[in-house]
Amino acid sequence: MQPFALNYARPAVDLEAAIPYVYDAGLQLNVLRDGRVAASDFALLREFGTTTSTAGSKTHFDD
Repeated sequence: MQPFALNYARPAVDLEAAIPYVYDAGLQLNVLRDGRVAASDFALLREFGTTTSTAGSKTHFDD
């Protein structure tokens, strides 16, 4: 017997979005292309909601 939820589960869709920041291993922060800390850009935070780092745990936030 198959669980009910599996009838409606769908795989996650990969979104094609250009992320305007990259992870800087030296600073251990996400930085913008001009070198500023991504968490200090309020317009970026309003648009994306957070600057979650993909290095390590997805529960750590740089802001």
